Amino acid sequence: MPDVVGYRCKMGVIIPSTNTVVEHDYSVMRPPGVTFHFGRMYVDQPNAADNEAFEDLIAQIRATTETAVRDVMTCKPDHLVMGMSAETFWGGRQGNEAFVARVRKLSDGLNVTTGAAACGEGARTLGISKIAVITPYQPVADEQARKYFSDIGLDVVRVLGLKCSSATAIAEVDEARVRHTLQEIDGPDIEAIVQVGTNLSMLRLADEAERWLNKPVMAINAVTVWHALRSCGFTDQMNGFGTLLREY
Repeated sequence: MPDVVGYRCKMGVIIPSTNTVVEHDYSVMRPPGVTFHFGRMYVDQPNAADNEAFEDLIAQIRATTETAVRDVMTCKPDHLVMGMSAETFWGGRQGNEAFVARVRKLSDGLNVTTGAAACGEGARTLGISKIAVITPYQPVADEQARKYFSDIGLDVVRVLGLKCSSATAIAEVDEARVRHTLQEIDGPDIEAIVQVGTNLSMLRLADEAERWLNKPVMAINAVTVWHALRSCGFTDQMNGFGTLLREY
């Protein structure tokens, strides 16, 4: 028998314990009959103030991924989603593939959506090749995002990292700063702007920015939900969350 509220699909989502944006964004985008259920990767030290601290943050995520997957699997999900993007860029294309293989093994073979793969598929769907990337990261993580996109054949023209001081501080970046960043990074050589960092709130602004920049702006949470839905065969189209969810 199908789940009464998740009668189309139950999606397990693993997120850092510090993340306050993903649950909100996913709930706003949730189509009827699809439910999201969250397992948290415990972060003891959310400091991300420099490259060394950011790498330690990634190490903490890796150490607690197995427990988060174990916990969320108890609701018997149909699909898994990684609700943190930095780890999925680490090591470029091969790193993302290794992460997916690890989570599939931990979940007895469930299909997995990652932010990295979702952005790549989104770019292919939109037919774009030259991108600018906005991150909340430190330079060490910016380079991992650049490597992933380069590995899959995209031309990364510019990367602008906001260098947030902690994992929780990412959620404190206000709309005015993000709007300024979009204007700063844009240019005639850019076909689309990609925003990564799932705790950076940009869902509504990205959709708005597409109209005044006249190009796609892929907010990581929107493109990840789009990929997860399409991976499960759902073609729901929704306004207010960018080109992919509205048209593809």
